[in-house]
Amino acid sequence: MTEDDLDRNRRHFLSVAAAATGVVGAAAVAIPFISSLKPSARAQALGAPVEVPLGSIQPGEMVRVVWRGKLVFVLRRTEEMLERLPSVVDDLRDPDSTEFADHQPDYAANETRSVKPEYLVVEGSCTHLGCAPLEDFEVRPAEGWEGGFFCPCHGSKFDLAGRVYKGVPAPSNLRVPPHRFVRDDLILIGQDTGAA
Repeated sequence: MTEDDLDRNRRHFLSVAAAATGVVGAAAVAIPFISSLKPSARAQALGAPVEVPLGSIQPGEMVRVVWRGKLVFVLRRTEEMLERLPSVVDDLRDPDSTEFADHQPDYAANETRSVKPEYLVVEGSCTHLGCAPLEDFEVRPAEGWEGGFFCPCHGSKFDLAGRVYKGVPAPSNLRVPPHRFVRDDLILIGQDTGAA
């Protein structure tokens, strides 16, 4: 082997070694950078679906859960509550939820705004300024109130299906978040695959 062949072999080896070191170094820098782009565990938890067990909710009772930082009401309506829904239709701004159809999934585009009439799932945020409406399920015929949700901040009222009354500041019905029944006694809020 000549001196020139030996120099060529050394240069080739040094070139390959330098390239390999560069690739390893670039990977060592890229992996932490790419990992930093993933959402944190807290952010992932905020966007994760929320399970709501229904077994302990009695007819006429409501539970509140938080999904994606939003308050969500899950109301188990009684037969009497469901029977009251048609009596307020003339007093509602958008009884068929057609003005803001994007405020509810297609499977909730019905009179009860729900997958199963017994259970109402709505975001607990007034569509006027985002206040949290209070539940008031008692009937008060003298006031023309058949029960529902009332926002004390500016007087917006919603019926037992989360539909907004006429003449109040709230422009639209309460939003229905995506949800589905995993079983008869368990709702998953935040995921609606196979909801209907």
